[in-house]
Amino acid sequence: MPTAVEQIHTKIAELETKIADLRIAERELLALEKSSARQARTAPEPKIKQKPGPKAKQKPGPKASLRPKVQGEPKAPKASAAAEARQTIGAAITEVIDRHGALSAAEIAEHVKATGRDINNRTVSFALQALKKRGRAKNTDGKWSLPKARGRRPAASSEASNQPAEAAE
Repeated sequence: MPTAVEQIHTKIAELETKIADLRIAERELLALEKSSARQARTAPEPKIKQKPGPKAKQKPGPKASLRPKVQGEPKAPKASAAAEARQTIGAAITEVIDRHGALSAAEIAEHVKATGRDINNRTVSFALQALKKRGRAKNTDGKWSLPKARGRRPAASSEASNQPAEAAE
């Protein structure tokens, strides 16, 4: 029988995982908002004009409601609470690749299925292609892996390391 302190620790761990999942979802939503803002708008389809009937005047359409908009929380989507808490397919795939290294799409699908997610190879393949497009995954000889982290080395640090050596001489 776990003690009260152990129960509190398990509850804290559960809440931390939920927070991590929410942060992942938030980052992906921000990325989607940025990408949708960058996309060019398509031209609207031409409107089909209808000839008016025998009446001389058309009735005006219904007016917009004059109720003020209520500022508050937006309506929750119809998804279940369990679906909201889990991470996206892309995040699950990158997590699997990060843990296990380079894997084929079928192996990635097996690992994701092992976490209890209902997913197939086709879904994983499409998600991997999307990750590849965004530079989040790469394919080498049929094995998918994460690209190397790129960072710039500061030029001043190499000069700074040479100066003490010269001063010591």
